[in-house]
Amino acid sequence: MSRSLPDHKTVLDALALACRAPSVHNTQPWRWLVGDRSVHLMADPERRVPATDPDGRDLLISCGAALHHLEVAFAALGRRAVPHLLPNHAEPAHLAAVETHPHEPEVEDITLVTAVNRRRTDRRAYSSWPVSVAHLDLIIRRAAAFGVVAVPITDAVERHRFARAAAAAARQQETDHAYAAELVAWTGRARSAEEGVPAGGIPVRTIDVEGVPMRVFPSGSLAPSPTGAAEEDASVLLVLGTADDDTPARLRAGQATSAVLLTATELGLATCPMSQPLEVPRYRAEIRDRFLDGAGHAQLVVRVGYAPTSAEPVPRSPRRPLADVFAYLPGMAPPRP
Repeated sequence: MSRSLPDHKTVLDALALACRAPSVHNTQPWRWLVGDRSVHLMADPERRVPATDPDGRDLLISCGAALHHLEVAFAALGRRAVPHLLPNHAEPAHLAAVETHPHEPEVEDITLVTAVNRRRTDRRAYSSWPVSVAHLDLIIRRAAAFGVVAVPITDAVERHRFARAAAAAARQQETDHAYAAELVAWTGRARSAEEGVPAGGIPVRTIDVEGVPMRVFPSGSLAPSPTGAAEEDASVLLVLGTADDDTPARLRAGQATSAVLLTATELGLATCPMSQPLEVPRYRAEIRDRFLDGAGHAQLVVRVGYAPTSAEPVPRSPRRPLADVFAYLPGMAPPRP
């Protein structure tokens, strides 16, 4: 490959790590095109879940998370990735072109890339151990590097107000037959599946967390957290917001989501992205007005906290084979073995 991309194996290793990014219902709505000088991130609109994600925001956030995972992977492999968002306005599915330059990996690069394979979405109750202010500050700073604010909901009254909006959004979605059909199609998958949410990652019992409902999935087999009946869940809710609500802003929200999740994993915290409270426009606006002071746009909520030390590990969710999600640009011959 040319001077602006590393060797073929390094590129494929980076792409494999990028594809470990979380996505709505684990749809993995991305494709990668490899050229002689750059790697290109493409949206795969056929993998959008329209009843869950009517305006495609979740798809863009998912792709933004994969883009940041790619940046993290390249940094640890000795390349600094420079993404150019929306490089071809005539092709809206072309989300980013990524060039790379030589880079000496730093400690942060290694800790973040190590978190890629350790991160899991844990939908269960967390423990009563509080998240420290120092940990929250680091997470918030890393989101801010992408122009995204991460507003923690720590006050009990404010958390109750968020819970009411989230519960109302869930009730509205659950009356939609198309939404229910999407959940059945994309969740409760067997271990052999390559996409979708596996049954092993879904708690056997639907829970709410101090009144905040988790998305109701069918067919879960994950054992509940071994918390006592009276133990308080001390997790923190972070509302991620952007000044704008266009495609670049949503991609940056995805990059920040990845940074938040990997940083939390690096710190030993459990995480759970929550898009459902924002998938109904009325309640997305309510959450914006309440927690972002009416300015900017709420893009995602992330729950962070400590899982009980004796909790059963959350299994690794499946991914599609790399060969199914990447190709070479026209005119570029695959390197010889």
